[in-house]
Amino acid sequence: MKIMLSASLAVLALASAPAAARQLTIDDVTMLSRVGAPAASQDGRWLVWAQRETDLAADKGRFDLWRLDLSKQGSAPVKLLADPQVNENDPQIVGATVYFTSDKGGEDAIWSMPITGGTPRRLTSFTGGFSGFKVAPTGDRLLVWADRKPGAPSLASAMEKKDPNAGAGRTYDQLFVRHWDTWADGTRSQLFVLPLTAAGATGNGVPLVGALVGDAPSKPFGGGEEVSWSPDGRTVYFALREAGRIEALSTNLDIFSVPADGSAAPVNLTKANQATDNLPTVSPDGRSLAYFAMRRPGFEADRQVLTVRDIATGKTVSLTERWDRSVGSIAWAPDSKSLYVTADDTQETPLFRVDTATGAVTRLTQEGHVSAVAITPRGPVVAIDSLTAPADFYRIAGSGAPQRLTQVNAARLAGIDLPTVTRFNFKGANADTVWGYAVKPSGSTGKVPVAYMVHGGPQGSSNNSWSYRWNPAVFAGAGYGLVAVDFHGSTGYGQGFTDAISNNWGGWPLEDLQKGLKAATDKFTWLDADNACALGASYGGYMMNWIEGQWPDRFKCIVQHDGVFDARAMAYETEELWFDEWEHGGKAYYEDPQAFEKWNPVNYVAKWKTPMLVITGEKDFRIPYTQGLATFTALQRRGIPSRLLINPNENHWVLKPKNSRQWYGEVIGWMNKWTAE
Repeated sequence: MKIMLSASLAVLALASAPAAARQLTIDDVTMLSRVGAPAASQDGRWLVWAQRETDLAADKGRFDLWRLDLSKQGSAPVKLLADPQVNENDPQIVGATVYFTSDKGGEDAIWSMPITGGTPRRLTSFTGGFSGFKVAPTGDRLLVWADRKPGAPSLASAMEKKDPNAGAGRTYDQLFVRHWDTWADGTRSQLFVLPLTAAGATGNGVPLVGALVGDAPSKPFGGGEEVSWSPDGRTVYFALREAGRIEALSTNLDIFSVPADGSAAPVNLTKANQATDNLPTVSPDGRSLAYFAMRRPGFEADRQVLTVRDIATGKTVSLTERWDRSVGSIAWAPDSKSLYVTADDTQETPLFRVDTATGAVTRLTQEGHVSAVAITPRGPVVAIDSLTAPADFYRIAGSGAPQRLTQVNAARLAGIDLPTVTRFNFKGANADTVWGYAVKPSGSTGKVPVAYMVHGGPQGSSNNSWSYRWNPAVFAGAGYGLVAVDFHGSTGYGQGFTDAISNNWGGWPLEDLQKGLKAATDKFTWLDADNACALGASYGGYMMNWIEGQWPDRFKCIVQHDGVFDARAMAYETEELWFDEWEHGGKAYYEDPQAFEKWNPVNYVAKWKTPMLVITGEKDFRIPYTQGLATFTALQRRGIPSRLLINPNENHWVLKPKNSRQWYGEVIGWMNKWTAE
């Protein structure tokens, strides 16, 4: 079956753009405005968000606050705060007031201002920094999370005596030693509550986490979605994984409740479940707590089942137990009778409504990736992006098409040709249906070389979403027909399909990739089947190394970013051990070495022959840069044409604008070199 996404995504297309004149480049992409998660006023009139602009000279983003009047049809966004020397971020609305973070004066603090405009006012004065905040619905308390020593009595920075003659070495007695891109320094993300009065949020607050040792929100990616206020402002709910002896083996996040005044210790509400529980979200009527629950300890990609707990009785209901999708975000409807959730579904990430009485699931959006949700009395406002459009805001009302509210990047993308995206499917491993898409350069005639992109995760998806790191439209703009398939292990097709990659990294996924490339080149005659390069990062990078030894004659070149080269070294070098051990059968390397060696690329280096560009970041602790160095060494030792790009200031991702431009220059330059021969 063939579905033309470009036609069905008309709602996401740029409106009234002039005649196209040129192709999209990474220079365009790095300068696009990026909308953050929106906040809506309770009456549904106002929408406020932080918008990132790129400061190329400073090699970073800066943030302004924008506001949209939802009560006026066709209203245009206006800047609420836009001091070019100041970052304003993380807006929240309570009553008629917008609360936000600002670094005005060179120090991060929490500020407020009237939603209709006015003079901003600094609310906090504590020192030592913080990571985020949430205002109580009652407007009289401020919840702050910040890195402090475990058991810190307040936000006040601890005064430590330092021996001037001490060495610079760090010592550790247990894991984590380092996590994502940061070496452990003895601090933990902890929660504190400050009173919020007419005078501001003075003082250093009271602690809530108590004797628990762990990070709330979790690291490295947890944020405000992992903490929740009760509507009366008296209770805080949060997710935390207790460290234990070897935190690196545990996925057991639990949900705790604690009085907001710190008068009692936190209570573990999900102690019986040894797998992950997260995203605590209290209903507007204060009666129910929604969250997602996994079932299998140690498996980070298990199905996330929407669960609702009666706060008074403790009774829980697994609301989406019969729906074979994994809930990614949670928001309550104003009447507390339904919930809005997102979930991957066959290369899309729609918004769904779930009825609390029956568990019935209704799909509310079709094509595109819903990346953020704000609830209003007139229906949700969502951010939607796609393969050919960065995010904008839309109102969801009734069963009709989403109503577009913004065109943030219309001027920047005017006059640029965007590619055509066509989905296809084929019979992959185990005779299962596997989906993919092909991206055709706009205006191309005749055959074009192939960029065969393999997603990471591995439990991820090459879905219909915009990306600032691996952007298919940029490869199409460079003249490539980009092809991607959702091999076994991908999300959005049911948990069984996702599970199929575990302990099978080089098996069914490779078969899917081989069959998928043939299916695409057979179907799309504009693809030059004999002139292809493969590229991928993380698990996709692993697959590049695996392809070198298992499919060595297929590609003109390979691009390998942050991929596993030696499974044995990876088993001892990576930080989140639960992931690597689950993916290889659930045991440590020394307990079952054959499970790791079965799919280990290092064992097949003697078969390697395809020219490869290797990319890694020195701050990558997920797949340490030594794996990239070893890959490059193997290539050089065998005399295979190869090139190494190391980013000293990047982690598992490439985030800085100048590094991103260099990355695309190197990658596309490498592909051009070999596809031109």
